[in-house]
Amino acid sequence: MEKNKMGYMPIPKLILTMSLPAIFSMMTQALYNIVDSIFVAQIGEAAITALSLAFPVQLVIVACFVGMGVGINSLISRSLGAKNYEQAALAAEHGFFIAIILYGWIAVIGIFVMPSFVRLFTDDPMIIQYTIQYLEIIMIFAFGRILAQAGISILQGSGEMVIPMFSQLIGAVGNIILDPIMIFGLFGFPALGVRGAAIATVTAQIMSMIFVFLMVFKFKKVVKFNPLSFRVNQEILKKILVVGLPAAIMQAVASVMLTGLNLILAGFTTTAVAVLGIYYKLQSFIFMPIFGLSQGMMPIIGFNYGAKSKERLLKALKMGLVMAVIYMTLGLVVFQIFPKQLILWFNGTDEMLEIGIKAFKIISLGYPLAAISIVLSTGFQGMGEAHLSMMVSIFRQIILLLPIAWLLGTFGSLDVIWFAFIVSEIGGIIMVLFFFKRLYQRKIEKL
Repeated sequence: MEKNKMGYMPIPKLILTMSLPAIFSMMTQALYNIVDSIFVAQIGEAAITALSLAFPVQLVIVACFVGMGVGINSLISRSLGAKNYEQAALAAEHGFFIAIILYGWIAVIGIFVMPSFVRLFTDDPMIIQYTIQYLEIIMIFAFGRILAQAGISILQGSGEMVIPMFSQLIGAVGNIILDPIMIFGLFGFPALGVRGAAIATVTAQIMSMIFVFLMVFKFKKVVKFNPLSFRVNQEILKKILVVGLPAAIMQAVASVMLTGLNLILAGFTTTAVAVLGIYYKLQSFIFMPIFGLSQGMMPIIGFNYGAKSKERLLKALKMGLVMAVIYMTLGLVVFQIFPKQLILWFNGTDEMLEIGIKAFKIISLGYPLAAISIVLSTGFQGMGEAHLSMMVSIFRQIILLLPIAWLLGTFGSLDVIWFAFIVSEIGGIIMVLFFFKRLYQRKIEKL
């Protein structure tokens, strides 16, 4: 195998080369999230509230494929750094095996569990109907997104970032084009409303999956593997799950947190639930590029950790921190200056504006701290220590944020609940710095 650029290219150039395609694709994904909700908001507040209730469930699906992807990405990059090409190929084969198992579970839950789950939050028949319509389609046809992510992670783990960018671009642009057609009934299609938004989403995901499969299996085999000769290898499964399962749990924690917050906010008004959903759609435009940066950094960190290159590993972390903090600070400025304009994109009512402007300004104060936590957590995952990222996430979102939000909501007003986000970010940054110091003394310093 030819010399891998992750081992010799100057770190600044390498991070930009690896991260810019992922950042671009993530920005496109974030744009889709916003446009999708803007279209649905035109149906009415009940429709946008339904998407807000559906969002935590979608995060569970995201948790499944992100956790799987992180495990595949990390193992392949570390294997290539250690010149263990056979293990890299086995990691790719087992990634698809895990993806198929995950899809089966998600489809079953979508069919049998979702109707009862939705009724926990509201007795409004219109919101219940919209939410169930959306989630059943998203979960039954989730195979497109999950299998596409398996292929994307194989490519990213080997240092190939451009093809994943195009695959995500196909999905996002396809979704943006199909949304108004399916929702409002253009070009002879029937107007399907919220159900149409779900159909547009899964159709675009399947298009992305087809493109990834063509690239991985036919035109661009970066890691040489053969799924037809697949045999379950418990050691390889363990190595993927040791990194991937904590990453999945870390993502799923966000779903638990949002579900809990929705229950707390619904005790005040369902409009607050809609505002939180809008915030998370808009927040994606700030956070997605940082996640793109992380996707570019993780194989660099994993490769150089496997190659025992301490200097290159630390340079990658330092540059990632600087880039992330600068970008998140710009995001903070936007949310402080333009909260009203952002909410009005979603057909915001006077009540939504009254709640949302205060919420946006308070929550965004924690963005620079979140940038540090995300980059260092990426470092943990790249070095095979994903359980540290998981512990930080659980501490920040479950142990701190939810109980504090409940206390503030019980003894205060709706407006003060949002300060729980700030407290959780402060607690999270203290914990992530503590873990990084220990990891540095235990492993990095000895490379």
